[in-house]
Amino acid sequence: MPSPMFNNISISVPDNDSDELAVKMRARARKKRKKSGFRGDNEFFQGIFRKLLRWWAVLLFLLALGLLILEASRITKKNPEGLKSKFVTDKKSEFVTDKKSGFVQEKQSGGNLNRLDPTTRMVGGARERCLKLLSLEDLQHLDIPVVEEPKFPVKRVVYISETDKSYIGGNTTLLRRHTEVTRFNLFTGRQSLPEREQSFKVNETAVVHCGFYSENGGFKVSDEDKNYMQTCKVVVSTCAFGGGDDLYQPIGMSEASLRKVCYVAFWDEVTLTTQGAEGRRIGENHMIGKWRIVVVRDLPFTDQRLNGKIPKMLGHRLFPQARYSIWVDSKSQFRRDPLGVLEALLWRTNSVLAISEHGARSSVYDEGKAVVKKNKATPEEVEVQLTQYRRDGFPDDKRFNGKKALSEASVIVREHTPLTNLFMCLWFNEVVRFTSRDQLSFPYVLRQLKVLKNINIFPVCTRKDLVNSMGHKRKARPLVS
Repeated sequence: MPSPMFNNISISVPDNDSDELAVKMRARARKKRKKSGFRGDNEFFQGIFRKLLRWWAVLLFLLALGLLILEASRITKKNPEGLKSKFVTDKKSEFVTDKKSGFVQEKQSGGNLNRLDPTTRMVGGARERCLKLLSLEDLQHLDIPVVEEPKFPVKRVVYISETDKSYIGGNTTLLRRHTEVTRFNLFTGRQSLPEREQSFKVNETAVVHCGFYSENGGFKVSDEDKNYMQTCKVVVSTCAFGGGDDLYQPIGMSEASLRKVCYVAFWDEVTLTTQGAEGRRIGENHMIGKWRIVVVRDLPFTDQRLNGKIPKMLGHRLFPQARYSIWVDSKSQFRRDPLGVLEALLWRTNSVLAISEHGARSSVYDEGKAVVKKNKATPEEVEVQLTQYRRDGFPDDKRFNGKKALSEASVIVREHTPLTNLFMCLWFNEVVRFTSRDQLSFPYVLRQLKVLKNINIFPVCTRKDLVNSMGHKRKARPLVS
């Protein structure tokens, strides 16, 4: 029986319809995969977020621990001894003693402050230290030399005072003379030009103006401070008047020097208030750290720079029993053993005075131009001084005993002999008469005195080894006349 006709009917589908259907099916499959992929990714990130919320404290701790380990590894590389403390604390002060070096150092440091590293220079192709100090063991056993009879042409210095009848004729006429020299007063005495010229002539007994002319002349300190200063045989001193600079504690001294050396800082009442406002208050023992603070009242000059020359240049008058002194400007931190400095700069070189050379110039006349340019003194003041020096025949010298004649004078190390005391008096009288820029008058006085030969004018790098230079923090307030 024949099959039905429709069984043999074939339905043909065009090729383009077939392709279109396939494309639609693949598109549905891709959409489905994308949706399922998005849901999977979303669930993955949500899981991570939930874990972070749960373990954030642990992760933060691990991060901090990693940073701590990294910092510790850096410190260990700088310090071969690792993280072990190098210091033994002195509970009575803000100082510690470095176990490795044996020298005293202040606890806190910042920037240039409290650096003990040595300053070096190249010599003959090799690097060597600028200041060659003895070892700590030798410093601990270093004694002050025995006093010897002065071998200098000046054996005694007499300081003129208002009670000296032979110099003022029993009246106050001298106090009213020479009024054109306005900076001379009852503290300095009124030195005339003929007296100035005579003061440079050397005799066994030198008679000279040297401050403290009158008991009413100013620069008053308490009797308790005077008694303390009478006990000092070796002294490191500084001063800050007008609240100009902060007080930087000395470092780098041995324990032996701490027992033998006085550290004295002179302040006025303005500085006392300024430093007190910053937390530096004097203790009942008159000390701040290692410094004995001596508060000065009734300063004799309106120019604070000139007031600062009194402790700088007249240390032999303030410390009459002292044999040695080291002066440090208030802008610097003294960072070496004082007895070691005396041995290196005075005793080893057979010198009675050591002072730092000028770093920039050698000529007094060039220095005068720089002083005017930097507004450190008026052109009129400098011209009067340099005109007098030219009149006195002072040349444009650049050398003294083969070294620079011009000094920087922020560090002065000296033995208190009659000759060096006379030199400091003459130098002080020059800064009173002319300008407060002591660099201008130092080489002049040195040349005029003639007999002071054994001076150690040390290089700039030695001065940098002696102190950490901090710079002036603020301008000193002038006194109101």
